[in-house]
Amino acid sequence: MSEVRNLKVALLGCGNVGAQVARILIDDADALAARSGARLELSGIAVRNIDTPRDVELPRELFTTDAETLVKDADLVIELMGGIEPARSLILTAVRNGACVVTGNKALLAQDGPTLYEEADKAGVQLSYEAAVAGAIPILRPIRDSLSGDRITRVLGIVNGTTNFILDQMDTTGAQFADALAEAQRLGYAEADPTADVEGHDAAAKAAILAALSFHTRFSLDDVYCEGITKVTASDIASAKEAGFVIKLLAIAEKIESPDNGSGISVRVHPTLLPREHPLAAVRGAFNAVFIEAENAGELMFYGQGAGGTPTASAVLGDLVSAARRLVLGGPGRTETTTGYVQPLPVEASTTSYYIGLDVADQPGVLARIAHIFAENDVSIEIMRQTIHRDASSAVESAELKIVTHRASEAALAATVEAVKGLDVINSVTSVLRVEGV
Repeated sequence: MSEVRNLKVALLGCGNVGAQVARILIDDADALAARSGARLELSGIAVRNIDTPRDVELPRELFTTDAETLVKDADLVIELMGGIEPARSLILTAVRNGACVVTGNKALLAQDGPTLYEEADKAGVQLSYEAAVAGAIPILRPIRDSLSGDRITRVLGIVNGTTNFILDQMDTTGAQFADALAEAQRLGYAEADPTADVEGHDAAAKAAILAALSFHTRFSLDDVYCEGITKVTASDIASAKEAGFVIKLLAIAEKIESPDNGSGISVRVHPTLLPREHPLAAVRGAFNAVFIEAENAGELMFYGQGAGGTPTASAVLGDLVSAARRLVLGGPGRTETTTGYVQPLPVEASTTSYYIGLDVADQPGVLARIAHIFAENDVSIEIMRQTIHRDASSAVESAELKIVTHRASEAALAATVEAVKGLDVINSVTSVLRVEGV
């Protein structure tokens, strides 16, 4: 029997995910060697502070603060530091020294992925990033490989567990946003500073990666329209539930034909109403799911834990075994699958439906005036519901209108809302949310 090759693995970062990766590399060394064809030796773990307490007990001699030296001596590098620098420089050092790299750094890939891909191509090494999008869910490899013979037309994803937990709490308990966020922080689903999650930035980075793989072109964060969930109220949630919808923060990438902008791809992240019978509507808690529509395969959904140390470590180790097998068997590295350029389109070019909440004066002719504005902008009303509010202490009566439109261009819908705001019978526009799946 031929001698099993030994491959040195450098681990950059030892947070929740990194600690679990290190544990699995040590505890499951024999199984990983059998699967990869090489013994994967954890040569070191680069951290900022060796004395930081960690949930996993690991040999102290593995830790170092000298990431540069560790990377230069490795066959395989796992980058789980996060952030842009020094992660970017260390990855570039690794690939230029002939090491394959596994990363979960979605922010770096969305901001400067093309540079990393090009350097990996030049060096003939593999750059893998399954853990960057949806934790344990194997989604990038199926898009890149399993669906490579098909044409993906649309991707809808719940790709941030923190925001899904918050919106689910608001839906099931009636909690206000601030209370649901506090609960997410108490349970460890949200960071002390939750900005990246609740403002949609984390989901936007993942949307850019999903779009690039699905449509074989490069997208950056600047190409993604981004709107978070901080303005979603308990009233919005209740109104959506009454109308048969649930609100989710969706990452959407779809191919569209725009009369004004031509053919292209719309990539956007925003709160979205989904019919409760839609498969994504049933994704609860901190779970993630990605729903794909393809010309031949039809509709597919990938569901699972989108965060957490052990689930995300599973995705990292899957990439690591794949990269190790490539080093053992030989062959070119695999990084990205861009085959051409498809232009990113502004959000105004996309088509969607709107849910619009209006507080209006309760008087004759109001509905007709509103309907006239919708017709002028070529926006068709699918559902309109009216609730009368009578206040005994006031002679003024008002009504609440809830309107769901048919699909129309984002530009036409936005123009309609602006025109409606200008009517003297409109007390306020209480909510404007996009609708999918109708």
